[in-house]
Amino acid sequence: MARDGEVKTQEKQQDLDKLNENIVKIEELSARLVAALAQKKPIPPSLQGPSQELFLKAASAYMAEMMNNPARVIEHQVSHWGKTLKHYVDAQQRLSHGDLTPPPDETPKDRRFQNPLWQSNPYFNFLKQQYMLNAEAMENAVTDLEGMDARDRRRVDYFTRQIIDMMSPTNFLATNPDALQHALETDGESLVKGLENLVRDLEDHHGEMIVNLADKEAFEVGRNIGTSKGSVVFRNRMFELIQYAPLTEEVHKTPLLIFPPWINKFYILDLREQNSLIKWITEQGYTVFVVSWVNPNEGYADVRMDDYVEEGFLTAIEQVKKITSEPKINVIGYCIAGTTLSITLGLMKQRGDTSVKSATFFTTLTDFSDQGEVGVFLDDDFVDGIEAEAKRTGLMKSLYMNRTFSYLRSNDLIYQPAIRSYMMGEAPPAFDLLYWNGDATNLPGKMAVQYLRGLCQRDELATSGFSICGTTVHLSDVTVPLCAIGCETDHIAAWDSSYNGIRQMGSKNKTFILSESGHIAGIVNPPSKKKYGHYTNTDLSLSPQEWKAGAQFHQGSWWPRWEKWLHARSGKMVPARQPGDSGAEILGPAPGNYVKSQATP
Repeated sequence: MARDGEVKTQEKQQDLDKLNENIVKIEELSARLVAALAQKKPIPPSLQGPSQELFLKAASAYMAEMMNNPARVIEHQVSHWGKTLKHYVDAQQRLSHGDLTPPPDETPKDRRFQNPLWQSNPYFNFLKQQYMLNAEAMENAVTDLEGMDARDRRRVDYFTRQIIDMMSPTNFLATNPDALQHALETDGESLVKGLENLVRDLEDHHGEMIVNLADKEAFEVGRNIGTSKGSVVFRNRMFELIQYAPLTEEVHKTPLLIFPPWINKFYILDLREQNSLIKWITEQGYTVFVVSWVNPNEGYADVRMDDYVEEGFLTAIEQVKKITSEPKINVIGYCIAGTTLSITLGLMKQRGDTSVKSATFFTTLTDFSDQGEVGVFLDDDFVDGIEAEAKRTGLMKSLYMNRTFSYLRSNDLIYQPAIRSYMMGEAPPAFDLLYWNGDATNLPGKMAVQYLRGLCQRDELATSGFSICGTTVHLSDVTVPLCAIGCETDHIAAWDSSYNGIRQMGSKNKTFILSESGHIAGIVNPPSKKKYGHYTNTDLSLSPQEWKAGAQFHQGSWWPRWEKWLHARSGKMVPARQPGDSGAEILGPAPGNYVKSQATP
């Protein structure tokens, strides 16, 4: 018995020592937390949410509905009150009779509520059902509003959903059974680790509450991601040009130049050997070049779209022609770089420049008449705020773009990661795609505003024409043979809008491929994974819905189908070209220097 008492005493002492250690940690972390929050810079209200005008429109529409159709409003309210009261009474009656099982639960399945306690525990089940009833009431109230135009309705729907998602009981420690259970199992250690994660994220982002989605220490560009062999063969203030080392003895005569978006870094196309599109294309026998855009600072305040076209696209095309001694090349544009590539091709058409043999567009918007989900952020309230900030700082900082795209998938990219990191105390995963997602870039302020105003808001490229480099270009000016890939669940560049833009281009030789999945996974889809399939249909005279309804589905990646298309436009085979064999100066190994620069806070 004495021995048992000694063991218990030791265990109590160990628990006390652990508690004291955690208290010391909490005190240290609290001091760091205060210091990190002190770094936070003020953000203009116009960049944190929609203007008050939108809320006034919604309130006015609701008041008008109440005046003109009071029966419907009363019906909504009575229905919500009735369901809420019935659920409350059912739960109370069960508890009063000692029944600890929750009342019948007919709420829809939701992966946020996977813990069995959400179904079996009366407290957690009551919270979940009430949350779902409230969410349903809010959605119904907004859905039935009349007197609002379609665009305002879409924005009200979106921001209402943001409020609903934010208020989920899973987002709060006291109402999250997973976090509470884990805290008990770890004697509170998970909460201390969660606080450590929170402080680290605040310090990493200068006081901004941004969750690190991936372990930043697990990756280094050039060491274990972005590792395809090659050399930087040209550099100016806008980009570095990388030429990749051949992986075959012979290559197609016509080289291939890839323009990635400058709102992210190019190595999304070269994450790892298993899913590197750059490596795969090189393995098929092509001389591959890629543009690595500069991560601009305040010194780029006056850079415009014209500069990206002249000093970026046109200069890169000329350099590839010069290095390979070829009069024509093939090009790829991804996302915003595809949009700008279409502008560049229109300009080249007007100038009589036939340097481009064919063009491929990845998830590219050129017709902005339907802006898709991201359109809720493209009204004047947000764009005016971006323009004011651009005038003040010279930049559109990465923070605002990251937030915008994250809130399009807030449960996946904000709340769930925050729960795992801050409540569960889990370390961020070593996930290359999420690491890339957090490796952000700034944009020159004037260029960003020019893009947002002229293309996104006024849709000039598909309508009146977009002003660039002293002239005006239109989609009909794009006449080279082209292939476009859209992605079925793309929430950034909706595939049907991409398709509509391709239809308006002047080329007589067009191919459109629709990949399964989204903006990234639909493109970075190597054949070896055998994961996502794709659709084809040669009749581009059809509407998007008709095109898909009549399309043929193919299992597996679209990469081989596209390569077959590219093969026919890439000339005969010639001895493989090595970086530097043309006499071009080697400025350093791939992936270069520009890709490693970090965005200014």
